[in-house]
Amino acid sequence: MFKSKSQCNTLVNFVSWNGDKMFRFFVTGIVLIAIAGFSFGEALNWPTWRGPQSNGIAPKNAAPPIRWSEKNNIKWKVELPGKGSSSPIIWGDDIFLTTAIKTDRIAKKDEQPKRNENFEAKTVPTANFYRFEVLCFDKNTGKLKWNKIANEAFPHEGHHSTHSYAAGSCVTDGKRLYTSFGSFGFYCFDLSGNLLWQRDFGRLTTRLGWGEAVTPSLLNDSLVLNLDQEVNSKIVVLDCNTGKTKWEKDRDEKTTWNTPLIVTHLNKTQVILNGTNRVRSYNLADGSLIWETSGMTTNAIPSPISANGMAYVMSGYRGAAAIAIPLNSTGVLDTAEKVAWQYAKGTPYVPSPIINEDMLYFTKANTGILTALDLKTGKPIFEEFRLENTSTLYASPVIANGMIYFMDRDGTTVVIKTGRKPEIIATNRLNESIDASPAISGKTMFIRGEKHLFAIEE
Repeated sequence: MFKSKSQCNTLVNFVSWNGDKMFRFFVTGIVLIAIAGFSFGEALNWPTWRGPQSNGIAPKNAAPPIRWSEKNNIKWKVELPGKGSSSPIIWGDDIFLTTAIKTDRIAKKDEQPKRNENFEAKTVPTANFYRFEVLCFDKNTGKLKWNKIANEAFPHEGHHSTHSYAAGSCVTDGKRLYTSFGSFGFYCFDLSGNLLWQRDFGRLTTRLGWGEAVTPSLLNDSLVLNLDQEVNSKIVVLDCNTGKTKWEKDRDEKTTWNTPLIVTHLNKTQVILNGTNRVRSYNLADGSLIWETSGMTTNAIPSPISANGMAYVMSGYRGAAAIAIPLNSTGVLDTAEKVAWQYAKGTPYVPSPIINEDMLYFTKANTGILTALDLKTGKPIFEEFRLENTSTLYASPVIANGMIYFMDRDGTTVVIKTGRKPEIIATNRLNESIDASPAISGKTMFIRGEKHLFAIEE
């Protein structure tokens, strides 16, 4: 009925000053119901891979199941074409995700783009072309509503055995769908699947040929892309309406796989990007550098998060590093007194951390060993808590209704209560690998497995 709360408020004010008293009460009641409906509908959306606030926390009305199995609490299950590790996102009744489908078309010699041979590669490109597709499913039934081929191309490099050619997740503002296939293009569709614009930034050369995972970040009319690679790394901001470049900045970085964090503090909007050399904050308006500090370990994969005027950044490959940075910082922050705290134990390699109230949770490397720190001090609340029956974790955790969900690559989900004393509430199992982070809408959790998309609901 209404496109925004401001439209609702305008009508309430109008009615308050005009017309019969009973009519005012009647119309005001309808408007308040419309506002409530607007807010509730807004809360059912999961517009980025880490949810409405880009931190993995579901809205307060969310209450997905705590327990499920292949036979219990499965609302629906649909087979997915191709292979992908991108996470599902939700807007209204639509679920969007990407996939890469291997075709029977073999690349001829003159069709094969070459990887930069100046860099070591531990993977081998496929001989086949791939179709890069965007899929839209009905949230309530699992029925495929539409699929669009964004591109058909020959990959110039391989990918890690646990990776895929469709690792970048979509993002939406409720008007457009922004999809990323990295080297194979960036595409903007309307929510019915009509292509609005596309951009091509050329081929990326990733560390050891392990593959790409460029997930955009979004605020208002700005789409932010992390294009860190082995050579010519940069951050790019596009105009959401046209796809044209607003600004771009070169980065002295090797390949990273983290998603930029966009956060507004003291009327200034920052883009915070993890990195091996430096952690940097850029001004979203013009790309100017606001602050920078020493970098993380090699392969900076976890995405930054923020709360209470602080940014929290970490990584955990061949080392451990976590840092808390005040958002009102400026300049170079390379001394301990210029950051809030640092911690160097048990930090994650692939999964991103998560915050609940005054606690920062994260798992060690890619294992199910959990630590929680005090947000203000960085002091451990507990360390080395074992999430039993888990193996390797790639998916980032989510929080809903006082529970934290951790998913592993064997299809196991361990559910614990939030709080200062960790307690395992349930251990659930699906019969396929899970790499993507889940999406939550109301009473339903959506999980992308290796072969299927699941709707989990009591």
